[in-house]
Amino acid sequence: MGLFQLTMYGTGLILGAGIYVLIGEAAGFAGDAVWIAFVLGSIVALFAGFSYAELSSIFPKASAEYVFIKNAFKNNFFAFLIGWLTAITSVITAATVALGFGGYFAEFVNIPIILSATGLLIVLSIVNFIGIRESAWTNTIFTIIEASGLVLIIIIGFMFANPEPVNYIESPSGFSGIVIAFVLIFFAFIGFEDMANIAEEVKKPRKTLPRAIILSVVISGIIYILVSLAVVRVVNWEELAKSSAPIALVAERALGSEAHILLSSIALFAITNTVLITLVAGSRIFYGMAREKVFPTILEKIHFKTKTPWIAIIVIMTASIIFTLVGDIVIVANITVFAIVITFAAVNLAVIVLRYTEPNIERKFKVPINVGKFPILPLFGVGISIYMAFQFEIEVVLVGISIIGIGAAFYSISKKFNKSRVGNVK
Repeated sequence: MGLFQLTMYGTGLILGAGIYVLIGEAAGFAGDAVWIAFVLGSIVALFAGFSYAELSSIFPKASAEYVFIKNAFKNNFFAFLIGWLTAITSVITAATVALGFGGYFAEFVNIPIILSATGLLIVLSIVNFIGIRESAWTNTIFTIIEASGLVLIIIIGFMFANPEPVNYIESPSGFSGIVIAFVLIFFAFIGFEDMANIAEEVKKPRKTLPRAIILSVVISGIIYILVSLAVVRVVNWEELAKSSAPIALVAERALGSEAHILLSSIALFAITNTVLITLVAGSRIFYGMAREKVFPTILEKIHFKTKTPWIAIIVIMTASIIFTLVGDIVIVANITVFAIVITFAAVNLAVIVLRYTEPNIERKFKVPINVGKFPILPLFGVGISIYMAFQFEIEVVLVGISIIGIGAAFYSISKKFNKSRVGNVK
């Protein structure tokens, strides 16, 4: 992929399903001030994007987060935990987005959300197993279709405004509601980090990846902010909060039931594409970690006919289905964001550490705003990530800590198993 194609790919990854699914829930917390939550999300994503850009210019490899942390901290255990969180994030993201699919699919067929979410994961896992070769231009077309629905909402919002004036700084729960919404909708910004994992498919990755990551985050952030300003001009925030298909509701209110069907169809397309990309990327992360000998080697197995990592595909499908059984999309999305903010904190910290431990290594891109060697923005990124980690409900934090604990236990067992195997071979 070149710069344009990779930027479109990354923008498509970010735009995906989060905005279609979660903007209603976010409006329920932040009211008409929901746009502020998206501004905050854009800033935090940009901080992380700069750090990913610099590290990708140094280490353009698959299993990106694992490689970044391992090289920065020279610690296999810490690198494993971050790689583990990245892999689990893929699982939970697939589950969250699949639940969003269930909400929109219920607009067409009256079946339980969990049932349709599970069905989607099974069908797309079969596609993943068979093997999918999407060209860069196909990804570009997908992105244009996904973005078209959001552009339509922006146009609707500023052409078909509700006669009641909108107070863009009014939140039903004050600033705390905006913060809760910000933490929740940050899920909508997740995706650009996966660009670092396809470095080996990029032309001149040391130059192209950093630029594409930054462009993707900026483009997506602008679209999100405009959408969040537009939706509350058409439908009041209380109604948005109650809808399982908020974007489609806005279109219907302005243009009638046919527009509702159109936006629901686009949303289903975007969501399906996001789930498929997540399952494909997630299974490759499992496969890559197994190849690095930090996940069980059985996950390395490639099917003789399809040439796909079929064991890894089955594992991520099964785990994603288990998470869909939670049923509450807000809880599942928050677990995802909890895992990702810890990953982002580690990645931001890795940039700072490498500036001192590897000052002379070639960097095709450097995070802007520095005092001597010290990069300022990654420090803010670490601080905001830590702040976000303390904003979750205790249940979400406990699940997140449990996931980390399971990863630590898994690492310890794997290490002992590998040592015993080596001893037996000797």
